[in-house]
Amino acid sequence: MSHFFPKVSFWLAVDGNDYPLGFMLIENGHMEALFVDPAHRGSGIGAALVRHGLAMHPQMTTDVNEQNGQAVGFYERMGFVQTGRSAFDGQGKPYPLIHLKHAGGSAN
Repeated sequence: MSHFFPKVSFWLAVDGNDYPLGFMLIENGHMEALFVDPAHRGSGIGAALVRHGLAMHPQMTTDVNEQNGQAVGFYERMGFVQTGRSAFDGQGKPYPLIHLKHAGGSAN
């Protein structure tokens, strides 16, 4: 991991007691990961992280598992559009991915 983290931007969302609530990883304008503690989903943490990423990378890209309809809807509401599809994930496993790109401009 020490070779991975220096190459990405890591953003951590915390509460008033510095308890981690979510995180985002971006590499070269591509959001590699977005995670929000399930107990805090729907509270705006994920949207805030994505808006922060978009402030730095207005045409940020990401991939989402096609079977995760909730995540696909979230990204579409944030202004991402589908640019393609892969039948396999990054590890070559049969988990179809939808490729997304933000059109630039403001995020919801």
